[in-house]
Amino acid sequence: MAYAAVVLSGGAARRMGGVDKPARPVGGRSMLHRVLAAVVDAAPRIVVGPAGPLPAGVRVTREAPPGGGPVAATAAGLARLGPGTTTIALLAADLPLLTPAAVTDLRRVLEGSGADVACYVDGDGRRQQLCGVWRAAALRAAVDRLAVERGGTVDGAPVRGLLAGADVREVTWSGFGPPPWFDCDTDEDVRRAEEWTR
Repeated sequence: MAYAAVVLSGGAARRMGGVDKPARPVGGRSMLHRVLAAVVDAAPRIVVGPAGPLPAGVRVTREAPPGGGPVAATAAGLARLGPGTTTIALLAADLPLLTPAAVTDLRRVLEGSGADVACYVDGDGRRQQLCGVWRAAALRAAVDRLAVERGGTVDGAPVRGLLAGADVREVTWSGFGPPPWFDCDTDEDVRRAEEWTR
């Protein structure tokens, strides 16, 4: 099943003192580059937000307005996809433990169901909203619905709003290795991710 990838690299990283969080290295590579490596078979791969040097073929765009949040970034990524795109991996750029196998598992769950989206859940049952694979039509509909609800804009819309009303298949990681949905919001999270990659 062919798919595209939209990787959201914006955000203020307030809990890290405002650093360029996706550029922080884990295991010798930036978190953003590790996420892009996990979706190396996606076409196209689109990064939404600030980005330094990227692998060949990766496209870059920005949300409007800059800093408008993950739903605005999702809308910007969708705008760069052709009408033939049917499946989209929607991912945060701070998932340094994400692997191709983990993305493949999400794609298989989605393909084998009638759901709108397959996303990982953590050990406490919380949905990892930016570690999922969507049917493109359902993701576009979710963004459009939020825009209508918010008077024509998705600037500042909460990312959990994308899943509201969607048919979600929750996926528990059962593979080898650390949890692929682990995101790094603090310096301590980065240290834990480093330990897992050793």
